[in-house]
Amino acid sequence: MQAYLMLAPMLIGFALFTIYPMLWLIRWSWFDYNGISTAKFIGFDNYVRAFMRDSHYWQSLLNTSFIVVVKFVLEIPLALFLAVVLNSNKKINSLFRTIFFSPTIVSTAIVGIVFFLMFEPFQGAVNQLLKSANIIDAPINWFGDKWLADIVIVIASVWKGFGVNMIFFIMGLQNIPQDIYECADIDGVTKWKKFSHITLPMLASTGKVVMMLFIVNSIKMSDLVLVLTNGQPGGSTEVVMSYTFKFFFSYGAADMVSQYGYSSALAVITAIILSIVVGLYMTLTKNVGDHY
Repeated sequence: MQAYLMLAPMLIGFALFTIYPMLWLIRWSWFDYNGISTAKFIGFDNYVRAFMRDSHYWQSLLNTSFIVVVKFVLEIPLALFLAVVLNSNKKINSLFRTIFFSPTIVSTAIVGIVFFLMFEPFQGAVNQLLKSANIIDAPINWFGDKWLADIVIVIASVWKGFGVNMIFFIMGLQNIPQDIYECADIDGVTKWKKFSHITLPMLASTGKVVMMLFIVNSIKMSDLVLVLTNGQPGGSTEVVMSYTFKFFFSYGAADMVSQYGYSSALAVITAIILSIVVGLYMTLTKNVGDHY
């Protein structure tokens, strides 16, 4: 009985703030409702609209996938490299850990504004530096082209996110017994072989968690895009959650009316897709790290 009483606050919170909102979202996905007029039950119409008539949603999903892949290629190796370099008790390393982790605690809205000002086409610091170095003759319109805008989004997102992954990897590195490295040194093993045959395999469990969190958080990304590009040019840099957000809050067009029902349907579809991706990832990595 005591155990149930101790678990009760957490279970109540989970039911109120996780289960109930999910059920609420699923319920409204069956309705045509703008928050003002009377809700009208329309069955599968919102889902049919999403799958059959809304190509912009699937374009935003593809753009999200592109950003996640490019971000993964840059962020995870960078975080792992810095973790290996800074994995010691030297005071200078503690300073650098703090510096590299600090972007994580900065508001995403502030990060978006700062990077927008940095890459602003005419007065931005990036264009000014490139011009002063004679790399470019005319300013680059970073937000006028989909691929350039996506690059800015990726850079800003990596800058904000690599620090927390670095800390996770450092925690994993500090759990590896030092005796193994000492034995390897006695046998004359090179640094690269120690990294590839000892460090990486014994970091597998940590890496599995880091990459799962990375996938979930990257697909959920919305606020950075809303502040940095707002989906421009022409909605081509829209990500799936920012696209869903705009329908819910009538954001982005003066004459746009909130569509709670359709936005709820998009959220449900996105949640199912995310669940499938995470489920496949967990299945494929089920045995990773089990031997260490």
